[in-house]
Amino acid sequence: MSDPLNTPVVRHSPSTGKGSPDVWGIYEPDTGSIQYICADPATKKAALIDVVWNFNPKNYRFSTDSMDQVLDIVKEEGLSVEWVLDTHPHADHVMASAHLKERTGAPNAIGALVPKIAGIWADLYNLPDAFDPHRDFDHLFEEGETFKIGDLDARVMLSPGHTLGSITYVCGDAAFVHDTLMQPDAGTSRSDFPGGKTSELWDSIQEILALPGNTRLYIGHDYGTKERKEPKWEATVDEHKANNIHVKDGTTCEDYIERRRKRDATLALPDRILAALQINLRGGRLPKAENDGNHYLKLPVNRFD
Repeated sequence: MSDPLNTPVVRHSPSTGKGSPDVWGIYEPDTGSIQYICADPATKKAALIDVVWNFNPKNYRFSTDSMDQVLDIVKEEGLSVEWVLDTHPHADHVMASAHLKERTGAPNAIGALVPKIAGIWADLYNLPDAFDPHRDFDHLFEEGETFKIGDLDARVMLSPGHTLGSITYVCGDAAFVHDTLMQPDAGTSRSDFPGGKTSELWDSIQEILALPGNTRLYIGHDYGTKERKEPKWEATVDEHKANNIHVKDGTTCEDYIERRRKRDATLALPDRILAALQINLRGGRLPKAENDGNHYLKLPVNRFD
C-alpha cells in the first residue's frame, strides 16, 4: 500500500455557488507543496498558483512532472489558463512560472515587493545585477489590487512574515494563503528566512482570519503530522479559529511569537533553498548559459547557520 505523503494527490473542491471558484489542489510529495488551479465554473478561465518545476538537489536535474500533471488537469477539465501566479519566491521548491507562461501564453505575476526580496538575495549571492522581477514577471501585484479570473473577482492581500513580500490571492470564498497557515493540526509556517518577521506573520494571519468564516483557506505546504499520515490543504477560517494549534481564538501575539521563534530555531534550511531562490528570483528561469552551453548556479559559503 502506497504512502499518501509520498504520492501525488489531486482533490477537487467544487464551487459553492455564484462568485465561488472551482479549486483543484495538486500535492507534490517531494517538497510537500500544494499547487492550485482556481477556475471560474461559468467561463472555464483559470489561474495556476504556485506550480512546481521539479528539482532534484542530489544531482541538480530538473523534470516537468508536476507542471505536466497540472496542465493535464487543465486539459481534462476544458479550462483555459488566464494567469500564472505565484505567492512569493519559494525557498523549498523551484517555481514553474516561466515554463507555464511559455506553454500557456498566459501572463505570469507575483507581488510588488519581490524586488526588495531580490535585493536581499542579490547581496547574499553577490550577484548585484542578476535579478530583475520587472523583467521576469509580466505583472507585480500591489496590496489591494483587483483582477479577474474569468468573470470572478479576485483581489490581493499583502501577507508578509514568511517573506517580506508574500501575497494572498482571494477569489470569492477561496483564499490562497501560501506559507502563512499550515493545516489546523500543524499550526503555521516559519518566519526565519532573510526578510521574514514573526510579528508580521502574526499580523498577516490575523488579517486572513478576519475573512468570512466560510472562506476556504488553501495553504502552501503540508507534511502530515505524527497522527495524520495523509496530506491535507483546505480548512475554513472558522475551522482555523477554533482548532489551529498556533493561532486559535484566545492566543495572544506574545505567546505566538515565542512559540514560533522557538520552533524556527530548531529548523534547518530547506535543502533546495540556495538553488531555488537563485532561479525563482528570475521568474523560474535558469541563469544564462555559459560558453560551454551549460547553466551554473552560484552558492554562498559560510553565510548561513
